[in-house]
Amino acid sequence: MDPAEELPSMLWGLDPIFSAFARLHVTDILHMRESCQVPDIYFYKSHPIHKVDVLGTVVYKREREDFFCYGVDDGTGVINCLCWKNDPMKEELDSDGGKPSDDLQHSFNLAVEVKKLKQAQQTHFRLEIGELLRVRGQVKTSRQQREMMASTYYKVNDPVMAVQIEWMSDVLQLYREFYDKPLHLQNISASESPITSLSKATQIIKDFLEQKAVSKFRPYDIQDILQPLFPSCPEVAPAGQEPVAGSSTCQQLHVLLKEALQLLQDEGVVYRKVKSQDEVYFVTAQDKDLLMAVKDIIREDSKREKYQEKGCHILHILSSVRQRHSMNVSKAVLELVLKSLECNSDIISTRDNYFTYFII
Repeated sequence: MDPAEELPSMLWGLDPIFSAFARLHVTDILHMRESCQVPDIYFYKSHPIHKVDVLGTVVYKREREDFFCYGVDDGTGVINCLCWKNDPMKEELDSDGGKPSDDLQHSFNLAVEVKKLKQAQQTHFRLEIGELLRVRGQVKTSRQQREMMASTYYKVNDPVMAVQIEWMSDVLQLYREFYDKPLHLQNISASESPITSLSKATQIIKDFLEQKAVSKFRPYDIQDILQPLFPSCPEVAPAGQEPVAGSSTCQQLHVLLKEALQLLQDEGVVYRKVKSQDEVYFVTAQDKDLLMAVKDIIREDSKREKYQEKGCHILHILSSVRQRHSMNVSKAVLELVLKSLECNSDIISTRDNYFTYFII
């Protein structure tokens, strides 16, 4: 990638890979280009990287007072990993191993157990050449050499290579699905995304229906309230007439209105009692006939022996409503109606998805 095409640093957080420990091959870590904006930030193709996750075999080691230096080979290259010691690892254990006295051999000895724990911890973090190491940390460049500053590291026991095989499979999938795909960020300032426009349109319609207490409407009755989202759209044509031909903005408005109404139907806010060319939408919260039909069904069926104990299941109520009121009533619509009736104490819920009539 050309340095001139480097993503601005203020947008790096929009790439989810930037916040994760990237499972990259060592050869790619060694050859990543360093950012010209911020030191110790690197780019694999178009993705900013500063934390990596590596699994490999130790091919060399050096120990200092404060850290271990391991050379980790994952099969594609070798990278130097600085693994810092914690305080317990810096403490030298007694050579006698803290052998307890004879009278305490058969009882719990806290000092001995703590010493055993420290020994196990040191064994877990002290690796030898040929052992498998997993290390996570930041990528650094020191003395013109790429290396890792480990934040977490530990020895991996993998006698049958099951962990390594699974690791290689996962890494290849990550490359295919994420790392090798270019990063595309939309210019937010240039135009709103369709999702943002759709959510705004949906909320505008919801607010209008609630404020005006609308019980039913047709699309052309409310399309003018979406005009603020399209300033260049001319006045809406009268009912029954087509909009001015060639107006792409008005076409976008009609498409947006259609998508918003579909979303409101999916949420159960509105529904069509009869599907015909005359598109009439009923507002669930204001449809008194629907609320009364649901209420009557629950009141009548709750008296039946079959439903006296548990109440009526929502699917039974839905089937009855479709037979009595409209075949186009969805489960989402019914759930809103049941919630409204329950809030008004007309019905009560006996358990999940079971309802019965409330009798004072």
